[in-house]
Amino acid sequence: MSRECGAETVTVIGAGLAGCEASWQLAQRGVNVRLVEMKPLKMTPAHSSPAFAELVCSNSLRSAELTNAVGLLKEEMRRLGSLIMTAADRNRIEAGSALAVDRNGFAETVTEAVRSHENISVVSREADAVPDGTVIIATGPLTSDALANQLGALFGSVRSLHFFDAAAPIVTMDSIDMDRAFFASRYDKGSADYINCPMSKEEYTAFRAELVGAEEAHVHGFEDSGVFEGCMPIEVMARRGEDTMRYGPLKPRGIRDPRTGREPYAVVQLRRDNREGTLYNIVGFQTHLTFGEQKRVFSMIPSLENAELVRFGVMHRNTYLDSPRLLDDRYRLKSCPRIRFAGQMTGVEGYVESAASGLLCGLQTARELQGREAIDFTRKTAIGALAAYISDESVTDFQPMNINFGIIEPLDVKIRGKRNKNAELARRALELIDGTEDRL
Repeated sequence: MSRECGAETVTVIGAGLAGCEASWQLAQRGVNVRLVEMKPLKMTPAHSSPAFAELVCSNSLRSAELTNAVGLLKEEMRRLGSLIMTAADRNRIEAGSALAVDRNGFAETVTEAVRSHENISVVSREADAVPDGTVIIATGPLTSDALANQLGALFGSVRSLHFFDAAAPIVTMDSIDMDRAFFASRYDKGSADYINCPMSKEEYTAFRAELVGAEEAHVHGFEDSGVFEGCMPIEVMARRGEDTMRYGPLKPRGIRDPRTGREPYAVVQLRRDNREGTLYNIVGFQTHLTFGEQKRVFSMIPSLENAELVRFGVMHRNTYLDSPRLLDDRYRLKSCPRIRFAGQMTGVEGYVESAASGLLCGLQTARELQGREAIDFTRKTAIGALAAYISDESVTDFQPMNINFGIIEPLDVKIRGKRNKNAELARRALELIDGTEDRL
């Protein structure tokens, strides 16, 4: 879709989910894009593939239901012509009520679409300075030191923040002992897509004891209080209490062991990681244990005694901006609006949220360059509520935020039942999205 949009070329730095989505939105509206990406010339500690939009943690984009806020956000993005959602739907693998993807197929789909677009030129190099002209910085939480230093000087006294993020290990399907493990989904909801490894009280207690005392890899500046709650390492969770894991990722509720007919004391779940079903990730087992300790301690999980770990869990430091002091609701730098930001560095948390920020930033930038008014998505939509949250100056203790109905503008009528209320919030939001003039 090539349409003339003046002579200006927008530079997008970073080809993660946000950068690719922003580039796509601009290019689809006829804006020329120069996408600067340092992979494969230089890789961050969290990346292993030269492909764009690499999923470095989970392969799940979370709930697909409209009564869940992230499910609503995904549907809004679909209706606004999201590349990321098109790629996710095309590479979907079964995961109950969640939208999970074949991570390699997903990245390849995004990469091919971006590289083949006639309005996007890809430059393979590290960006060490903010270029002239309109620029969208979507370098993620692992922004290179040179660029981070320049941004720090640009921000002056306004601080940037950080937390620690972690990824879960992946095992091969054929190394899982299926004589004891079984396929099921919680409360039999959807198809039986998860592998479940039940644990007795004695097995759970012994596992937790070893997990609490296991050796951790050194990460400069790491302490338990600095982790993001949504990606808390399993060993940190274990240290928080005897039953913390059983109320978290090892929750047995809604899982029935077919051998006993009862709920186990605890259960470890594994989710398919690729379309072929040859790889599974251990759900909720983000970790920064040493590789040797991961092999030793995780082999205590029944059915994983001989599991082949094809990717160990890793941890890395994530940097994000104090966005309420820095950015407006179009993700523009208040002190220098030609500079915009997108993705996790803005303080949105999660794959979908990062892509959504890139979508809104790209769409609004295109409209601005075309001399058109920005779209007021309002807090009645999920995508608008997310932008409003990161730019709300009244937020004093700013923390990364997943989309949730708590930041979406409430209904002006009372509706009984949480699910019914959420369904009405979703209906209202999608009606507003459908009424925008810039759907693709």
